[in-house]
Amino acid sequence: MEKDITFIPANRSNLAHKLETDKKRMAAYCRVSTDQEDQLSSYEAQVTYYTKFINSHPDYDMAGIFADEGITGTNTKKREQFNRMIKDCKAGKIDMIITKSISRFARNTLDCLNYVRTLKDLGIGVLFEKENINTLDSQGEVLLTILSSLAQDESRSISENATWGIRRRFEQGKVHVNHKKFLGYDKDEQGNLVIDKKQAVTVRRIYDEYLNGKGYRRIAKELEEDKVPKWNDLYNWHPSNIQQILTNEKYKGDALLQKTYTVDFLNKKRAVNDGEVPKYYVKHSHPAIIESDVWEAVQLETIRRKEFAERHGITKVDYSSDKNVLSGKVICGICGKAYRRKSWYNRKTGETRHIWQCSGKYPEKGVVGCESKHVDEEDLKQAFVDRYNEVVENKEEYLERWERIGESDYVWERVMGKRVIEHFRRSREMLEGFDADLFLRVTEKMVVINTDNVDMVLLI
Repeated sequence: MEKDITFIPANRSNLAHKLETDKKRMAAYCRVSTDQEDQLSSYEAQVTYYTKFINSHPDYDMAGIFADEGITGTNTKKREQFNRMIKDCKAGKIDMIITKSISRFARNTLDCLNYVRTLKDLGIGVLFEKENINTLDSQGEVLLTILSSLAQDESRSISENATWGIRRRFEQGKVHVNHKKFLGYDKDEQGNLVIDKKQAVTVRRIYDEYLNGKGYRRIAKELEEDKVPKWNDLYNWHPSNIQQILTNEKYKGDALLQKTYTVDFLNKKRAVNDGEVPKYYVKHSHPAIIESDVWEAVQLETIRRKEFAERHGITKVDYSSDKNVLSGKVICGICGKAYRRKSWYNRKTGETRHIWQCSGKYPEKGVVGCESKHVDEEDLKQAFVDRYNEVVENKEEYLERWERIGESDYVWERVMGKRVIEHFRRSREMLEGFDADLFLRVTEKMVVINTDNVDMVLLI
């Protein structure tokens, strides 16, 4: 059977009409990579230029100016305006995009090509003015691949140069700190760190209360309750805030430089420096808020608490953050495990009785382990009051021993000894009732041998 072919001529009048009437919805993308003043003026100039360019062109309708200010171009994750522009493209609101250069659009070759191809599939082209590339042209993608690779290599070179400069400053002991997010410090006109006297009070309080036996959670909670502001004037303290302050060597006037390093210049991923690149420790780089001995004592106290918890089977190291200050402090004299608080409810009287029981008493359901007996909470509190009053009554005898400890070569003993001496020299009154803060300050643990024998072990 012969083929039957019908010729359908083009309707050139319709095509001409379409070309005459259709305008492309043009959007512009602008970006500068830093927030420096000279770069921001370039940013504003780009916005002004493209606004005028699109509005004055007869073939274009304005589809928006998308501009990211002060953001790196090595990836597109944090470029809000860029991502909003792509979203509008997918929604059919944009026909064409114009931008200054490939480096303004993206310095990551993979990102650049992926977005260009995505837009091309949508029938949307990108005009790169500097390189004179239209991605809808047949040769556009080949040239774009080459130039994008060059742009990415330029970004790598800039990153390496910046890293080199930073490390040279580290070698010279030059400390760079974002003081606006650093509680206790400000900067003078020369850019040197100076103590913020008001904020320094908060820093000293945190160190003092930690050495008084309180944990991260308890300190954070009390700071919130007292409406003490953080560096950002907010009151939402978290345990991590307290931990960071207590472990930061800058509070004793030193600085450990290059604690982290950039793993990949493209995604800006940083990692903790565990020896992959050099570190630099600068002593006396700026004024100290905390005495060196006190700072060292805090680090040793953290280690002591962790070892204490492991030794007595306490799962939560920061035991003094519990609602009840006895938690983690009451130790069984038979098996060495920590006591736990239990509440016994009496249905007849409607009263609740709080007792403490060795955590090794019943290791499994129905299995009796430790032979220890439970002890009433009020008996524990009274045992502390009695023991404390005994120390006050015979404090001269204790002070002589503590003074010897206060001269120790071991920093923790020296600092804690002096603190205990200072407290008992001021303290002359006997306790009439249980004092939670005082208990945390002077007590390492309470050892329960049986219900009639509870011994308080002082911190020193």
